[in-house]
Amino acid sequence: MIRLNVNGKAVTLDVEPDTPLLWALRDTLQLTGTKYGCGQALCGACTVHLNGTPVRSCSLPVSAAVGQKITTIEAVDAGKVGKAVQEAWRRLDVVQCGYCQSGQIMSAVALLSANRKPTDEDIDNAMAGNLCRCATYVRIRAAIHEAAKALA
Repeated sequence: MIRLNVNGKAVTLDVEPDTPLLWALRDTLQLTGTKYGCGQALCGACTVHLNGTPVRSCSLPVSAAVGQKITTIEAVDAGKVGKAVQEAWRRLDVVQCGYCQSGQIMSAVALLSANRKPTDEDIDNAMAGNLCRCATYVRIRAAIHEAAKALA
């Protein structure tokens, strides 16, 4: 049995310690907002926060998350930064197909939690590990700037 803190709740899972966190979240806990993209931590669709830091859950064994605070897209709107990012995403109509957006939002929230006045370079660096097949990068950057203004 593996004990985790997911979205502020203690959960116990009957999974192997080497099970990727993504599958524990999606298959066992039914938190399907975190997406499977590449399975190699290259696309960012599976991004969640581990103690506030964005991590790729597809390549992180669930055992590495024991004792850590895991936050998924399902709970990111509970905080001021998460709400600002999601509102900016809606206002600027960032989403096209939407598949990558939970990972994009999780990375943007982590960036703005650490840096409330990011430059374009800061944004590009923070978001570099998140791929968008629809190429909404300009709208993503604009939404991050708009969320930063709302948080100022």
